[in-house]
Amino acid sequence: MTYLLILLALIACMAALDARYRLFVFARPAPALLALAGGTAMFLLWDVIAIDLGIFLHRESGLMTGVMLGPQLPLEEAFFLFFLCYNAMVLFTGALALGARRAAAARISTPVPAPEENS
Repeated sequence: MTYLLILLALIACMAALDARYRLFVFARPAPALLALAGGTAMFLLWDVIAIDLGIFLHRESGLMTGVMLGPQLPLEEAFFLFFLCYNAMVLFTGALALGARRAAAARISTPVPAPEENS
């Protein structure tokens, strides 16, 4: 249960950051949630394929709930993949916002040259 609680706390922190600066879900909820669902589903499909090929294997741990979504696919993996997608999008949109803010500040602080006079 510990790992799931940590993941939920991290998701809550990402949501708080997103809400404070309106970066992703809090900027445009419908497309953002659709992107999060699609990204999480894609990574879950990737995991299922890797599990089927014997690449990913689940090891029992006292830190996990023990709830399995499928063979070798623990519940915590879905929350981790959701967090991974959310984290990536908040970082990406945050970088875009920071870049836009810096560009605006540079435009404001750059002096405009005086027009040349024709003699």
